Amino acid sequence: MRSLWDDSEAKARGKDALSLRVYTSRLIGREPSLVLQGGGNTSVKTRGADLFGETTDLLYVKGSGWDLAGIEPAGFAPLRLEAVRRMAELPSVTDSRMVAMLKSLSIDPDAPAPSVEAILHAVIPSAFVDHTHADAVVTITNTPDGMHRIGEIYGDRIFIVPYVMPGFELAREVYEMTRDVDWAELEGIILMNHGVFTFGDDARSSYERMIQIVSEAEDYLDTHAPLETSSIDAEEARAADVLRLARARRAVSLAAGGTVFARFDPTASSFASRPDAPELVSRGPLTPDHVIRTKRVAWVMDDDVEESVGRFTAAYREYFERNTDGALTCLDPAPRWALWPGRGVVVFGRSQGELNAVNDIVAHTLPAIERAEQLGGWQALPEDAIFDVEYWELEQAKLSRAPRAAELAGRVALVTGAASGIGHACVEAFLARGASVVALDRNDAVTSMFDEARVAAFACDVTDATAVEFAIESAIRRYGGLDAVVSNAGVFTESARIAEISGEVWRKSMSVNLDAHRIVLQKTIPFLESGIDPAVVMVGSKNVPAPGKGAAAYSVAKAGLTQLARVAALELAASGIRVNVLHPNDVFDTAIWTPEVLAARAKEYGMDVESYRRRNLLRVEVTSADVAALAVALTGRLFAKTTGAQIPVDGGNDRVV
Repeated sequence: MRSLWDDSEAKARGKDALSLRVYTSRLIGREPSLVLQGGGNTSVKTRGADLFGETTDLLYVKGSGWDLAGIEPAGFAPLRLEAVRRMAELPSVTDSRMVAMLKSLSIDPDAPAPSVEAILHAVIPSAFVDHTHADAVVTITNTPDGMHRIGEIYGDRIFIVPYVMPGFELAREVYEMTRDVDWAELEGIILMNHGVFTFGDDARSSYERMIQIVSEAEDYLDTHAPLETSSIDAEEARAADVLRLARARRAVSLAAGGTVFARFDPTASSFASRPDAPELVSRGPLTPDHVIRTKRVAWVMDDDVEESVGRFTAAYREYFERNTDGALTCLDPAPRWALWPGRGVVVFGRSQGELNAVNDIVAHTLPAIERAEQLGGWQALPEDAIFDVEYWELEQAKLSRAPRAAELAGRVALVTGAASGIGHACVEAFLARGASVVALDRNDAVTSMFDEARVAAFACDVTDATAVEFAIESAIRRYGGLDAVVSNAGVFTESARIAEISGEVWRKSMSVNLDAHRIVLQKTIPFLESGIDPAVVMVGSKNVPAPGKGAAAYSVAKAGLTQLARVAALELAASGIRVNVLHPNDVFDTAIWTPEVLAARAKEYGMDVESYRRRNLLRVEVTSADVAALAVALTGRLFAKTTGAQIPVDGGNDRVV
């Protein structure tokens, strides 16, 4: 690991202590192997004015909820230094009480809640203090003779602290252990199974001490436990059984009591092919704080995913009962990641953010396990220590404050014709309700229209079964399953009376407006059968119940689509899949309503264009957003007991009513 310090960048930040604290905090935050997923914290001791304008000694410590990679001055809580330091002398304080006390010592009522490590930062006398959960250091500590190895690497330059639960207990322990320590002789503190503290009188020295200490650990690992290169064909691993992945995601969702996403990672195929991999992932996490996101152990998938998830949840409840004091609330027992033997790993999360967090942690954990095995064996903390962090009073308190999830959170919806009109509006409506979306359109522009974090967009001609299958399977590997389909892609062929319709126009309408919907339905049914509250919405047309002259090719195809949906509702009900049809009319902000088409249709009815736009009973204009709102609603709770329905979205039509 190399220092990222740059004199010009540092100078641009400013010369005051807090500005430099922000700068080196960001440098640390750039290194995931130091502070994965918001881990770690930093502080600086300086003097400043309190609310009364009086100068006092302050401790600016990273605030809760801020990530070091993008932290700003507002992300640090300014605390009265001496009062925080004196808290270490208290004989006993609960962590929830400690948090309240620390907040009361802030000179800024709008500042974030200070880090739970604030007291420890205050105990260390240096002006700048950095704390990380460096992968390399923790890997070495997670071995049978980890303390000896740490001593071998660093000698007397480092003060070693056996594992202690983070929070007040840790601060108190370090305070007691270092009463007679000559801090000038130390470069840092290593907390066994936890992380590293470094410190210095200026920002650069504290930061570069961290880099040096971690680099020495990396060098030790490179010498004594080099990582082996993978010999597994990643392409072969990527061709995993996507239907099993969808089943696994459903089983975990049911165990969690709420819908989750799942993501398959084939890059871990080498680790997953180790004969001892199932046992290794059952020993515990890299650092105890990871348990909040990953649970203590991984789920080992087998062919019967439903039964093996059941075994995992039963084991989790037994773990809870072994360690609870009787006053705790059991968390959901579902796994957060799985080893797929011979294939790779699968991670689970209720949001894309959770999914990314678990994925990052697992990606750092597996190499650590492999290297620790070479150093004598991967050895995580005992389960009671992990349990104490997972059921920390501060974490339990969050349960009652957790925001209510959006209605479609965790759900995955596929929308065809997503680049414009009703399809584009459906994507936006699904996103607004918390879902992630698979967006298909033959227009290449669809791939850059939406937020890539929540939309998997594919340039795909839905009349091409192979292209549809590829897009769906790619999306399943990313999200883990499929719960809703809005089959919307369509084309309004040129107006012509039956006597004048060309074979080319007829075939085009049947291909896009009917055959493509059959293809999408066929390719998605196997995944919808493993979906959560699965639903299909077919976008038909008013022309089904009330056809118009000159639109035979379009009307017949949409009528066939409607009949396809009716039969699908009959056939798929046993699998819990609902199938409904929307019949929009005169939705003029769609691609099929070009000015030429609109003018031709208005002429067909002997009307001017403006009158044609509002030729419904309510005299209102129907928009793509109106249709999308109902389409998305049909996939949700409101219509959970509705299937086989045909619903107009047309402002009222006297020929239908």
